[in-house]
Amino acid sequence: MKKILVVDDEPLNLKLAVYMLSTAGYEVLGASSGTQAVEMASAQLPDLVLMDIQMPGMDGIATLHQLRGDPHTAALKVAAFTGLTKSGSSERLHAHGFDGFLGKPIRRREFLQDVAELLGESPE
Repeated sequence: MKKILVVDDEPLNLKLAVYMLSTAGYEVLGASSGTQAVEMASAQLPDLVLMDIQMPGMDGIATLHQLRGDPHTAALKVAAFTGLTKSGSSERLHAHGFDGFLGKPIRRREFLQDVAELLGESPE
């Protein structure tokens, strides 16, 4: 079973993503801050991290840089999980080192297909 860490400071977004992924058969962990995400990623080594970008304290980009800077977590697959929809946002986030881009609000089918693709699985 693939393990996914969802990072989001908005409790409803976190709860919804965890629920959808859990019911799709994934083992899911949740973190509500960048600091908590770094600790959980290091301890659990998930197959995929879905990272909110706009968070207080350590934002998603700073969290990604911290993960990439640690040899233990540098190779983790990390996708931006954000409501940022401005033109060029996806390209800018890829330039920071994100492995993918998942938009909010969540649309179940597209969300699960994108997660499956990031994990190298065949979509449902």
